[in-house]
Amino acid sequence: MNPTYAIAAETVAALRRIRELWGDLLAAIDIPPAEVWPPRQLSHTLNPEPDEPLLQRLPLTLREYPAPVNLGVLDAGRAVEEAVFALADVLAAACQRAAPGDPRRWEIRSETRPGSRAHGLHWACVWIEGRVRGEDVSPEHELAGAPPFRPLREAEQIEARHVARTSEARLLRALGLDHRDTVIPGRPCPWCAGQLTLHTGPDIPPAVTCSTGPSCTAPVLIDDRGRRVWRWRDLPALATALSARASAPFANCSRITRS
Repeated sequence: MNPTYAIAAETVAALRRIRELWGDLLAAIDIPPAEVWPPRQLSHTLNPEPDEPLLQRLPLTLREYPAPVNLGVLDAGRAVEEAVFALADVLAAACQRAAPGDPRRWEIRSETRPGSRAHGLHWACVWIEGRVRGEDVSPEHELAGAPPFRPLREAEQIEARHVARTSEARLLRALGLDHRDTVIPGRPCPWCAGQLTLHTGPDIPPAVTCSTGPSCTAPVLIDDRGRRVWRWRDLPALATALSARASAPFANCSRITRS
């Protein structure tokens, strides 16, 4: 594979993930920092709320949050947004030939105007992807003048990849979707009282394992390490069982006392 093509493919993948998760980040700003359980993906399933026009909100860097609930997510969002916007500014200054008024043109921020930043992070990611993929760099025979953009140089491709992947990683961390194995505190396995661990990753649905091993009687399969594992389709049942156990603490205590 051509090295430049491989770099571009990594950049595009990171930009698309940022776009896919941006709505989740905007929603998370108004939600208290999540506990380990339930995982963010499952919390939407257990507590569905009406969809809000999140993507229509102004960019984070252009509006104020008087009382954000989750400051960590807000800070991460602002950092990601600013990094992507700054990358678009750099690429525009380096390779843009589109004339003012051309809808493909990225308008760099000035002291008095936000420029194309006013269109939000989604547009910035789409615009950068076009430059990385080499769109609109060939002469346009129907129109006079040079093409709207020149191809990116290798150094510019590498810089775009660095910014996109760093921003993607920060967004995943803020949402708790990066690769991590986290013990679920205060919630033992409802079937054997073993320790439960939540496993998350950007490319996999969340899963939970029990530390007891095959002797655990939970009605789920065993993974390749001999642990009972609740995969995505099993997690609602686990959530129900954990809620039932948590709602009957005195029943659990009396059973322990009698033994």
